[in-house]
Amino acid sequence: MTDETRFEPPYKYSPIVDRAPIVWPGSARVAVYVGLNVEHFLFDEPSTSIWPSSSALTPDALNHGWRDYGARVGIWRTMESLDRHGIRPSVLLNSDVVQHYPQIIAAGLERHWTWLAHGRTNSRLHSGLEPDEELRVLKEVTDVIRAATGTAPRGWMGPGLTETHHTPAILAELGYRYVLDWTNDDQPYALTTPGMLSVPYTVELNDLLLFGKGLTGPDFVQMVVDSYEQLRADSTTSGRVLPLALHPFVIGQPFRHKYLDLALAYLAAQPDVWLTTSDEIADEYIRQSEGQDPPGGS
Repeated sequence: MTDETRFEPPYKYSPIVDRAPIVWPGSARVAVYVGLNVEHFLFDEPSTSIWPSSSALTPDALNHGWRDYGARVGIWRTMESLDRHGIRPSVLLNSDVVQHYPQIIAAGLERHWTWLAHGRTNSRLHSGLEPDEELRVLKEVTDVIRAATGTAPRGWMGPGLTETHHTPAILAELGYRYVLDWTNDDQPYALTTPGMLSVPYTVELNDLLLFGKGLTGPDFVQMVVDSYEQLRADSTTSGRVLPLALHPFVIGQPFRHKYLDLALAYLAAQPDVWLTTSDEIADEYIRQSEGQDPPGGS
């Protein structure tokens, strides 16, 4: 890349009011999916922290232990709520989880979870890779997840929502259909890479960021309710997507668990909700958009 090289975003501008309508199955107005982050963090490498002052220490017992709670305890508590409300999550899976936490993979297979690739580990961002190296890394991540789950992932979200400028094209080459990294819409839309979509994800209705700002469990429930009510109001002419981003080391804490359960119970009880997965949202959008021009032009 030279100093003169300028990249554009991997999508065209498309105002939501100018698109062909989306009709979700059963005439539902809001498609709801849970993006469940199932991650592995490397020991003695800094990563997501609750106490940044110690994040450079080795060992960093405080932060590593906080993160590790998710795989040891939080995921199992979160699983109980998902099961109770009949929700099959879209699992954003670090491929290193396969080696380190095989019991989580087994539990997800029993429940027919949907598996997306989420890089190798959340201790390292998916950035700074040359195309050949990125192809090798993405192929390795894909192969590990395919071997463990029996299916190749069709969706991608980078660790920390990171990509390179070549990621969508390499993913398309490997058989992927969509990414979650571009959190700029309430509907799926076509990327400029042929055959690739963006499916909505959220850095707002996201437990890691919300509770990190000091919000409480009741605040979380109210935000879920408010999000649904607004999206339902918006959906009079075209369906919307409500993603709920969860991290077991955050939402799986004992004092937060009941509020997750209340939020899921509320969503599951709404007659205009399609409780689904990100794979199914992508499939339905593709089915309805076949033969249409890509949003924002070709």
